[in-house]
This record gives sequence, C-alpha cells and structure tokens, in this order.
Amino acid sequence: MDFLNALVALSNFVLIPAVAYGAQLALGALGVTLIYGILRFSNFAHGDTMAFGAMATILVTWALQGAGITFGVLPTALLALPVGIAVTALLLLATDKAVYQFYRRQKAAPVILVIVSMGVMFIMNGIVRFIIGPDDQRFGDGARFIISARDFREMTGLREGLAFKTSQGITIVVAAIAVIALFWFLNKTRTGKSMRAYSDNEDLALLSGINPERVVMYTWLLVAALATTAGVLYGLDKSFKPFTYFQLLLPVFAAAIVGGLGNPVGAILGGFVIAFSEVMFTYAWKKVLTYLMPEALEPSGLVQLLSTDYKFAVSFAILVIVLLFRPTGLMKGKAV
Repeated sequence: MDFLNALVALSNFVLIPAVAYGAQLALGALGVTLIYGILRFSNFAHGDTMAFGAMATILVTWALQGAGITFGVLPTALLALPVGIAVTALLLLATDKAVYQFYRRQKAAPVILVIVSMGVMFIMNGIVRFIIGPDDQRFGDGARFIISARDFREMTGLREGLAFKTSQGITIVVAAIAVIALFWFLNKTRTGKSMRAYSDNEDLALLSGINPERVVMYTWLLVAALATTAGVLYGLDKSFKPFTYFQLLLPVFAAAIVGGLGNPVGAILGGFVIAFSEVMFTYAWKKVLTYLMPEALEPSGLVQLLSTDYKFAVSFAILVIVLLFRPTGLMKGKAV
C-alpha cells in the first residue's frame, strides 16, 4: 500500500506535470528547430511569438465568453485557437516581409539575423504588454479536473489522491495531434518534402525548381501554429503572463539544442529531457521517500536538490553540458 501511495504521489507531482510540460516545450522547440533548419538562424523572438499567439487566443476567448459561447467541459480557448494561429501567422509573415527578407536577400550571416531577431523580440514583447498588460491573465474555463484527488481517494482507498487536470490532459492530446500532423505534412505532402529538401541542401533544392519564398512562407505558417498552440497550452496549464514567455525561451532553446537543432524528433526528445530534469531536480522528495523507506531512515528535510526558483538553471546547466560534450545534440542535428 505504501508503494502505491508513493507511486501516486510521484505521478501527481512529477510524472504527469513533467509529461505535460515536456509536451509544451516540445511544441515550442519544434518551432525553433524548423526556423534553424530551414531559415538557418536562431530566432530569439520565439518565446514572444508564443506570448503573442496566446494573447490573440485569449482576446478571442474573452470575446466568445462575453457572447455566451463556450465549449462545454473543455476550455473555450480551444475554439479560439484557430483564430489565434491565423493572427500570429499574419504577424510572422508581415515581420518576415518587413525585416527578415531584406537580410535573407543580402545573404547576411546567421549572427546578423540572430541580432535582428532580438530586436523583433523586444518589439513583440512590448506589443503584448501594451495590449494585454504585464499581469497574470486567467482564461481557462470548463471542467478543472479530469479526476480530482478526493474522487481518486474515494475510489481507491489510498491515502494519496491523484489530481489529473483537464489542462494537462488537453496538452498531451493536442500536442500528440500537432506532432502527428506536422510529421505527416513534412513526410507526405509535396510542400513538406520541398521544405525538407531546402533544409538539406539549399542550392540543390533551388536547381530542382523549388520556390524558396514559398518554403519560407510555409515555414512561418507552421511556426505560427506550433508557437501559438504551445503558448496557449502553457497558459491553460499554468497562467498567462508575458514575461514568463520571455523566460521560457531558455528551456525551449535548451530542448531544441539538447535534442539536436534542425532535427524535429530531437526537439521532441529534448523537450521531455528538459522537462523531466527541471521537475525532478526541483521536487521535494520527502513524501515519496517517506512511503518507500523504513521508519528509522525517513528523511527529516524536504530532500529537494534545488528550489523551484532555480528550475531554469537546470535547463542552462544541461544546455552547457550538451554543448561541451555533444554539440550536435542527442539526435545529431546541426552543430550550433
């Protein structure tokens, strides 16, 4: 019985939150790796793209809620998500036309595009804060839990209760659908194959008649969809605050680099590696160990390696280690 209680506590505070967080990071890292693999620069504005997409979805969600339109037990934000993706796609395409296209035609070095993306990052961050404000915004509605801790305890008779939030379940399902759709698009459609060819060998792709501007357009459309979905899922699971997405840029980039930049499978793997590392290093293991260890050896302290305030330090440490010993990442992507 103690083992089952320990397993429930571990699932409640480590396994389920890490899987949901890993799915969110994986979607964000997929956007980063697409831009790096196809457009060949590190987009530092990606975190604020996630924030902008989430903001657009939140505004539409509030409009729907104000009109009395909801999605039943599911969050209304899921109804608003396609509009948020469309608005974000328009912003990214406009930004590319106004900013990135000039440097691309000049064959500017990747470091120049990185610096330019930092400028875009600050502008987007300012736009989001100006429109929706800098404070936390709650926009989730519908059923809060798929199963609550009280119901679980009553069903099983265990001391520990498993709380599985609706937002966590939605994150896992939506992320799985998005990843399957992305891989189908890249591997089965003519446009997806053109994008892969352009990523592998730009000169050969151009000689084959592939339109580079069309590839760029579809890349930004995919990035808009992935970034907005990741931003909305993160906001539903935690809360929406613009500065949080600025901070989220580190674990998202760490996930992409750890997995292997330019490798979509690596981005997914890296997302879960970073998520589980952050959660496990910052979780207080006292409750789990109390169930598993003899009474005489039960820990008196929290058994917490790092405070939750330092969770992004875990991402940074893993990123540095990977760059030192395996710069192409776990799945052998492009070298940084």
